[in-house]
Amino acid sequence: MELRQEKTSTLKTLRGALDTGAMRRVRRTLDSLHPSEIARLLESLPQAERQIVWDLLEREYSGEVLVELSDDVRGGLIEQMGDDELVAAAEGMELDDLADLLTELPETVTRQVLTSLDQADRERLRTVLAYDEDSAGGLMDPNTISVRPDVPLEVVLRYLRMQGELPDGTDQVFVVDRNERYLGVLKFSSLLTSDPDIAVSDVMDRDSPSINVDMPDVEVSRIFEDRDLFSAAVVDEQGRLIGRITIDDVVDVIRDEAEHSIMSAAGLDEENDLFAPVLISAKRRAVWLGVNLATAFLAAYVVDMFQTTIDKVVLMAVLMPVVPSMGGVAGTQSLTIITRALALGQIETSNAVSVLKKEVSVGLINGVIWAAIVALVTLAWFKTPAIGAIVGAALMINMIVAAAAGYSLPLLMRRLGWDPALGGGVVLTTITDVVGYGVFLGLGALFLL
Repeated sequence: MELRQEKTSTLKTLRGALDTGAMRRVRRTLDSLHPSEIARLLESLPQAERQIVWDLLEREYSGEVLVELSDDVRGGLIEQMGDDELVAAAEGMELDDLADLLTELPETVTRQVLTSLDQADRERLRTVLAYDEDSAGGLMDPNTISVRPDVPLEVVLRYLRMQGELPDGTDQVFVVDRNERYLGVLKFSSLLTSDPDIAVSDVMDRDSPSINVDMPDVEVSRIFEDRDLFSAAVVDEQGRLIGRITIDDVVDVIRDEAEHSIMSAAGLDEENDLFAPVLISAKRRAVWLGVNLATAFLAAYVVDMFQTTIDKVVLMAVLMPVVPSMGGVAGTQSLTIITRALALGQIETSNAVSVLKKEVSVGLINGVIWAAIVALVTLAWFKTPAIGAIVGAALMINMIVAAAAGYSLPLLMRRLGWDPALGGGVVLTTITDVVGYGVFLGLGALFLL
């Protein structure tokens, strides 16, 4: 809460300085902030003010700020930068951050950046770029420190002192054999508190997990969470050490996944710029609005099929929204739970049927309870037992269907290679609307005409 208030205060101070033209004050404010904080401030500014602040930023920090920005904002700033500025921004960056940035730079700039690196760093960078950005390989930092298991701790200490500067986030040394195969880790706590004459193998942690280079980044974050890791080794198919992942990279993954879940529920991209041009934002949002409109027409078509029933039994029109509305809520609950379970890897072939039975049972129980309540309210309101029975029956059927649909849709979308969070709500609403209207009006046509 305090950090959020501090950020709001900083943004207010920055905008006040911009409004008054106090550029020195703006520059002092920027100099006091971390690159990630500068990135969040830039994303919170309209494009004109954003460009002013960006031009005031020290070029030596611009690369670190760029990698913290969302894709849209970063792309807009890169378009305004010259080749020399981009090359300067890339200088001195950590290789894993540089790999993230290079994919969005012009080809001419990428060549210049690669040329400026020494042979070893160039090879390490190419290794990272060879992997999908959403995998452990795309996430890893190829800069690692490793030792052999038979080396005395005193030798390890001398070796670390010779390095002069350790990679950021280093909390342990990786232990490998002569073929660079990963064996475990030597934690700094053990290194500093143990007898310097004993070998690494005597105090190393052999149970510290390694991460396969092709593992999805979401699974990487789950391992860090489950094992309370600060860093972990990344290995290839032969078990050879090729890099490391640190907690700061994993926090970014967790944050991105949270934003993705929220934005995808509305069919949006979490990388969208809050201050993107109106026409671009309207175009992006129009796609799922169009899909929703098409599904609304489908529901309207179902209602139109029973127009005669509605004309003869006007009460049906009054009660008609109740059934699809309750089904929509019940289905959304199941959809959200199953989508989360898929993201956490909690649903597998062995337990899928059990989960389905549970969700349908929940839908059945809630359907019976709320169907009875709605039927009694309808009876007391309209004094028509038949209407009460029909709305109660329709509600129960729709809630059971909604629970089954909420379970099935994420699994089906995952099998088809689609993101279950993206547009699942629109499809579910269509199902609950069509089934709700169809069952309610169909029962009315069957028993009241």
